[in-house]
Amino acid sequence: MLKWLAIVLLSLLALLQYRLWLGQGGVTEMQEVSGRVEALEGENKPLRDRNARLAAEVVDLKNGLDAIEERARSDVGMVRTDEQFFWVPGVEVDTPPAVNPPSAAGSGP
Repeated sequence: MLKWLAIVLLSLLALLQYRLWLGQGGVTEMQEVSGRVEALEGENKPLRDRNARLAAEVVDLKNGLDAIEERARSDVGMVRTDEQFFWVPGVEVDTPPAVNPPSAAGSGP
């Protein structure tokens, strides 16, 4: 009787070990899922960084006029009323004009 009980307990232990290591929700599947999670986290990091930059830009646009002015200058070509705009045909400029260019009067000896 004791011999049969030992055999049943050992077979039950072997079945549980099989389910632990190779069955559904076992260690092998957990390692695969962990690998997929790490891969997806790596893909999501640049997107999270981009979202943080966009959120900061939204806050700047809501709170400060400087950000709005900078955006208008670069996207639309805005010129303030106290500035003069000179267009020279045949000359291409890649960078937008400076927000507050240094004035010629008062600089230099």
